[in-house]
Amino acid sequence: MKKCVFAAAILMLGVSSALPAYAQMSNDIVKLGVLDDMSGPYADIQGPGDVVAVKMAVEDFGGKVNGKPIEVVSADLQNKADVGLAIARRWYDNENVDVILGLGHSGVALAVQGITQEKNRVSITTSAGSTLLTGKQCSPLGMHWVYDTYALAKGTASAVIARGNGDKWFFLTADYAFGHALEQDTSAIVKQKGGTVVGTVRAPLNSSDFSSFLLQAQSSKAQVIGLANAGADTINAIKNASDFGIMSGGQKMAGLLVLLTDIHTLGLKTAQGLLFTEAFYWDQNDETRAFSKRFAERHGGKPPTMFQAGIYSAAMHYLKAVKEAGTDEAKAVVATMKKLPVNDFMTKNGSVRDDGRMMRDMYLMEAKKPADSKSTWDLMNVVATIPADQAFRPLSESECPLIKK
Repeated sequence: MKKCVFAAAILMLGVSSALPAYAQMSNDIVKLGVLDDMSGPYADIQGPGDVVAVKMAVEDFGGKVNGKPIEVVSADLQNKADVGLAIARRWYDNENVDVILGLGHSGVALAVQGITQEKNRVSITTSAGSTLLTGKQCSPLGMHWVYDTYALAKGTASAVIARGNGDKWFFLTADYAFGHALEQDTSAIVKQKGGTVVGTVRAPLNSSDFSSFLLQAQSSKAQVIGLANAGADTINAIKNASDFGIMSGGQKMAGLLVLLTDIHTLGLKTAQGLLFTEAFYWDQNDETRAFSKRFAERHGGKPPTMFQAGIYSAAMHYLKAVKEAGTDEAKAVVATMKKLPVNDFMTKNGSVRDDGRMMRDMYLMEAKKPADSKSTWDLMNVVATIPADQAFRPLSESECPLIKK
C-alpha cells in the first residue's frame, strides 16, 4: 500500500513539473491600474473617460480571466513625474497591480516604464506621446499603444507643406518631454520636406495666457505656427490666436495633437479647416459608432477620444494575452501580446513590435465647416488614411537597445 501511495506521489510530481512555469495568477486576481491626468489640462481627453473605457473592457471580457476576478484601480498623476512614479511603485510593490495603463504625461510614462523590468510588471502607455518610450528608453515590458509624436508630425506636417505656402514654421511648445519630442519630430519632417524652422518658444504646462508667446510667433513672419502641446493648452493657444487675428492675418495654425473634445470646445467657427492627425474618430464606421454610443451613455454623452478608445483596446488585448498565457506574469503576458494580432473596433490587423510600438493605421483629419456639421459631435472629416508602416518610425531607424541591427 505504501509503495502505491509513493508511486502516485511521484506521478503527480512529474505531472506538475510538466505544467507551464507560470500557469497561475498572482494573488488570485488580475489588477489593472489607470494612472492619468484626472483633474488637470488633459483630464477631458483622457482621465475619467479612460477609467470608464477600461471598466467597459473588463465587463466585455466577462469580469474574470481563467476563473480569477479582474479589478480596476485609478489615480491622478497630477502631471508630475515624482507623483506618478510614487503611485506606480506603491501599486506594484504593495497593491498587486499587474499592469498600469494610460500614463498621460510623457515624463511620468518614461519614469514608470523605466521601473517595469525591475518590478516585473507591465506598463502600456496610451495617452503620452514621446518616442523615447520605444526609442532610447524602451523597455522589454513596456508598450506604446495609440500614437506617438513621430506619427503626429509625419501626418500633419507633411499635409500642411503639401498644401502649399507652409514651408516656414514657428513652434509654440509645451515645456516638458512630450512637447520637446513633438517639436523635434515635427522639425525633422519640416526640414526633410524642404521647409525651415524660423523660431520656437516654450510655454509652461497648463498656461492660461499665451499672449506673449503668440506675439513672438506672429512677429516671426512664419507661415505656420506649430502647436506642440495638447488639451487645454492647445485650446487656449488657438483661442488667443483667434483673438489676435493671427489666422485672419494669413498665418496658419497647425495643431500637432488635437482631439475631438478640443474641436468641440473650440467650436467649428474657430477650428474649421484645422488639420491634425488622429488614431480614431467615433464616426468612422458601424463598429466605431456602436462602441462610441455605449461609451457616451456612461460618460455624460461625450463620444470617446482616441486615448479613451485606445485604452479600451490596450486593456482588452492585455486580458486576451493573460488568458492565452494562463498567467499574469509580466514576461509571459508581454510575449503573448506581441504574438497575438490586435483586432478590435479601433484597430484592424495591428501588431506589437519588439520595441513595444503598437503598429496601426493613423488618419489625417480636418475640422469641418459649421455648415457641414449635422450634429453636436459631427466635427471632423477623415482626409486620408496613413498606413502603419508609413505613420511610425521604421525599426531601421530605431534607437531602442532591444532591436538588433
